[in-house]
Amino acid sequence: MNRQQLLRVAITLLMLAIALSLVHAIWQRYMFSPWTRDGRIRANVINLSSDVSGLVTEVRVKDNEWVHKGDVLYVLDPERFEYAVEQADADVARAKAELLRAESLTKAAQFESKMRKDQASRREKLSGEVVSDEIRSDYLLQAQQSQSALAAASAAYTAAQASMKAASVRQEIARLDRVRSRVRAPTDGYITNLNLYPGDYANAGVARMAMIDSNSFWVYGYFEETKIQGVHVGDHATVRLLGGDVYIRGHVDSIASGIVDRDNPTGTGELLANVDPIFTWVRLAQRVPVRIHLDSVPVGIHLAMGMTCTVTLDRHEDKRM
Repeated sequence: MNRQQLLRVAITLLMLAIALSLVHAIWQRYMFSPWTRDGRIRANVINLSSDVSGLVTEVRVKDNEWVHKGDVLYVLDPERFEYAVEQADADVARAKAELLRAESLTKAAQFESKMRKDQASRREKLSGEVVSDEIRSDYLLQAQQSQSALAAASAAYTAAQASMKAASVRQEIARLDRVRSRVRAPTDGYITNLNLYPGDYANAGVARMAMIDSNSFWVYGYFEETKIQGVHVGDHATVRLLGGDVYIRGHVDSIASGIVDRDNPTGTGELLANVDPIFTWVRLAQRVPVRIHLDSVPVGIHLAMGMTCTVTLDRHEDKRM
């Protein structure tokens, strides 16, 4: 075999070795490196409801509109709540008048009781020649009656105080209901899937509007269990949106510690992440949710909950030591 043939064989073997090395590297990266194409953009979804029930008279937002924290989103019938406040104010005024009257009667009863008690005490000290037993008994009876009147007046005053307190509580509740008849945005965000219109009836505690918190976007990357040991909290992450050549930097915020086991239901399936396998007839590695915090989103990039993305992690050996 001449030199030229040896050179060709060497080049062929070298190219084969390089090809095998590349295949091995690609296989290792695909199977074990921490990356996934199964990523989802997530955000906090706020289910907005009113604290009171009433007829919707105004809807001050549009579908997909961005709103500021504190903006009024919709208003319930204000007339009923205004009437309730006026009625509560009247109840407080009446209870206050009754309290003042009961206080005056109690003071008068206290004075009367003290006077009758002093009179009975003075008559008790006088001899029988000055005051007869019949008169002395009469003064004693009057003192006892005035004491009973004082007890009754004191009880009425206590009841008036309780009525005043109850009326004040009703007044505060009526005023609070009037304030909460205007549903406001709890944070900055987007109104989504709007399905509320004037004339609808809103029940207390029943969500009638959904809002996406614009400051809460994050990514759930569903990593295969064969790669999860290479994922660590704090690892840098690169998120590539499917809808374009857009890259977002982030880091691993947390790793899920439980997912639904379909073969062994525990009764808490609705509380755990439910990750569907792609092919039910092939044994696939289960996927574990990893929460990725987005450090910075490029200006002009619109994120929508549910968008898909690819997540690639940068492993750092010093973090695992």
